[in-house]
Amino acid sequence: GVDQCIQKFLDVARQTECFFLQKRLQLSVQKPEQVIKEDVSELRNELQRKEALIQKHLGKLRHWQQVLEDISVQHKKPAEIPQGPLAYLEQASANIPAPMKQT
Repeated sequence: GVDQCIQKFLDVARQTECFFLQKRLQLSVQKPEQVIKEDVSELRNELQRKEALIQKHLGKLRHWQQVLEDISVQHKKPAEIPQGPLAYLEQASANIPAPMKQT
């Protein structure tokens, strides 16, 4: 049945994996420089991938730093910052629109 087919498939997969591992071992014994070349190639690819990721994050970081700087500049207008005990309420109420007049 289905269980037998699945088990047979898994057995064949294990045999195939074992075959390729044996060939890999033979290759590493006969041509160790080939294995080293493959490892170096994989490491280079990984470095390129990570470098691209770093550049992407740096771009996002620069964008958000600019956004924060723009916000900071907008909120730091010394002539408009009220002083005194009610300064916070005055500043908050300045942002509330005036009520509409009903006719």
